[in-house]
Amino acid sequence: MPIQEAVIPYLLGNGNDVIALAQTGTGKTAAYGLPLLQKIDPQKDCVQAIVLSPTRELCLQIAGDLKDFSRYMPDIRILAVYGGSDIGSQIRALKRGIQIIVATPGRLIDLMERGAAKLEGVENVVLDEADEMLNMGFSESIDQILAGVPADRNTLLFSATMSQDIERVARTYLTDPKEIVVGSRNEGAEKVNHEYYLVHARDKYAALKRIVDYRPRIYAIIFCRTRMETQEVADKLIQDGYNAEALHGELSQAQRDLTMQKFRTKRVQLLVATDVAARGLDVDDLTHVINYGLPEDIESYTHRSGRTGRAGKTGTSISIIHLREKGKIRRIEREIGKKFVRCHLPSPREICIKQLYNVIDRLERTDVDEEQIAPFMPEVMRKLDWMDKEDIVKRIVASAFGRFAAYYDNAPVIEEPDEKSARDDDSGRRSDRQGKGRSRRDRGRGAVVEAEPGYRRLFINLGKRDGVYPREIIGLVNKYVGGSVDIGRIDLTANCSFFEVTEKDADAVLAGFRKASYKGRRVVVDDAEATGTKHSGGGHTRGGGHRDRNEDNGPRRNMHQDNDRGDRQGGKDDWKQFFKH
Repeated sequence: MPIQEAVIPYLLGNGNDVIALAQTGTGKTAAYGLPLLQKIDPQKDCVQAIVLSPTRELCLQIAGDLKDFSRYMPDIRILAVYGGSDIGSQIRALKRGIQIIVATPGRLIDLMERGAAKLEGVENVVLDEADEMLNMGFSESIDQILAGVPADRNTLLFSATMSQDIERVARTYLTDPKEIVVGSRNEGAEKVNHEYYLVHARDKYAALKRIVDYRPRIYAIIFCRTRMETQEVADKLIQDGYNAEALHGELSQAQRDLTMQKFRTKRVQLLVATDVAARGLDVDDLTHVINYGLPEDIESYTHRSGRTGRAGKTGTSISIIHLREKGKIRRIEREIGKKFVRCHLPSPREICIKQLYNVIDRLERTDVDEEQIAPFMPEVMRKLDWMDKEDIVKRIVASAFGRFAAYYDNAPVIEEPDEKSARDDDSGRRSDRQGKGRSRRDRGRGAVVEAEPGYRRLFINLGKRDGVYPREIIGLVNKYVGGSVDIGRIDLTANCSFFEVTEKDADAVLAGFRKASYKGRRVVVDDAEATGTKHSGGGHTRGGGHRDRNEDNGPRRNMHQDNDRGDRQGGKDDWKQFFKH
């Protein structure tokens, strides 16, 4: 593979620090794993190499690959250490002598603090999926681990994307590193096709079913934004008769291992997962990745789509979006250098024909073991003797195909917004942001934003100056509101933010936040329209984007100041009344 050809010769030397940027599925594990194994001295029982990974699943996967590579190197011992498993057995294994540790950062620090993981002899440190480790908040853990290994080590940093955090780690811990890029920085995987379906938010699940039903042999990961949404979608699919399972952080390690085992052996056809749980998973022959809504950042989309189209094979990344996520599609296109193709949902008739042909194909491909079934055939023939061939075929087809025919006979209508209305909506919002035909005062206040039908727009008194971004808002909703909440558009300004939830969830969200706090500060959430804060404040971009303006000196900034100062003089009476409420 290109990444292996570029990296392996360089890593065989000493003092050769590397930053390698390549998409997932391009053979990165072998690129660092093979030279790592060659440089191990089997006569030494001490730890000579560390591989850090962001998740338990990826940790086990890397350890398994390294063991496969070293099958004919019996004196090399490799150990995977990760949270959620018995630390005692890991300590005992380390005492017996381990040369390569593959670890998640948290568990490795636990072993270091207990004196079980002695790293004085480490010569090579690999950070795999480094960008995701930093996104998950492991920056301090990585700092602590790298401070505990010799300074004259080799440091190998592998990542799919190049972010500012990656550059900071490189500047701090790598010595004159060589940057090896396969493709271009932050480029999408070469063998992945990108498609999207544009629907209203209320029709996302129905659209998902049609997409899956039209592809009877689909083998896919369905990515959701939150744990609750992941479990909800998986439960719905299972209830509707699909072969699906959920994978998220609230499952025990045993449950996650069992789910992944079933998915890898194709006993599960659809894996519904969060970004973190599915990070770095290497599954053979994955045909599709389905984004049940786009992630908050483009780097996550790059990792998601990289689950398919691996090892030179072709895959497809499908996104189910609504009108307000259309702008995010365009931003992803620019970043990854790949074009998205808009697709239209298949009709009920097209789906039924596809499913019918699939039933017939399965019948044609079925191998018959004459010897095995011979003892049963006389009784079977006697039972079916009264039916002719045509009747038997009809009953077989009806038995295997009846569920789809019954559902799509009365399937709900899914309205797909046309591309022109989406473009008009985009241009109208851009015009508002640029302030064409508006006064300076109007531009400072921003365009009036209406909630999507079926959603209610809420105000929250936290903004970017508080370190709050979409991920934090979603986290607060998960923390203070029970059950599953469907979150729509999120708009951020410096001092406050706006987010949309479905009408059915709005009252529960308002009730859940009555006693909420963030970093010791009281959180206020209220109906944006009722409080006169329908404006986005300084313009907005589609799909939860944001930008600030210097002219934004209107009520939103006063609201933030009044909240900080209580009832001190200077805030408008109506805002004081609002915060008292």
